[in-house]
Amino acid sequence: MMNCPLKKRWERRKDARPQELLSAALDLFVERGYAATRLDDVAARAGVSKGTLYLYFTNKEELFKAVVRENMVPVLGEAEGIIDAHEGPTADLFREIVLGWWERIGNTKLSGITKLMMAESNNFPEVTQFYHDEVISRGDAMIARMLERGIKRGDFRPIDVQQATRVICAPMIMLMMWKHSFSTCRAEPISADQYLTSFVDLFLNGVLNHPPKSAD
Repeated sequence: MMNCPLKKRWERRKDARPQELLSAALDLFVERGYAATRLDDVAARAGVSKGTLYLYFTNKEELFKAVVRENMVPVLGEAEGIIDAHEGPTADLFREIVLGWWERIGNTKLSGITKLMMAESNNFPEVTQFYHDEVISRGDAMIARMLERGIKRGDFRPIDVQQATRVICAPMIMLMMWKHSFSTCRAEPISADQYLTSFVDLFLNGVLNHPPKSAD
């Protein structure tokens, strides 16, 4: 019975292990990429044995999926909730989603997962398919629903929603790629705030449904 306090601390440590492993895996996937990340190194970074890692994750693919589901998928769910609950102008919603994406994904180590997928997708088709189904497709559908909302309300003029969704994603992906690939060698770094403000301004002024100007 004298071991009770120690036992409780041990139980808390045991319960925390999956999250510690996921945190270590995220760090290593971003630092090294998918191919170069070894389960031995993930276990060592988390301070556990490789055997302990296998108690929670059967292989590297399952570990990667868990990292994405734990960290990225919930952010998509939050954004979907914001879109469903928004009652004001769609322009305000668009701005909130773009800036919120940068705060929750782009400006964190999670943006390194996007670079990883772009760099290594051809070599790992099953991982790529998983990421496409659970992140890319869901994110595209979310953006499309936001645009369709704007068109239906008359906030946005009619546009090709599918192509516009791709146009919206492209500059945000570019900003993440720059952050992880070229930011260290550019004398004048890109200001994410200024970049995203310009992007929002350019997009909204291209799709807002302005009343026609009267002829002079």
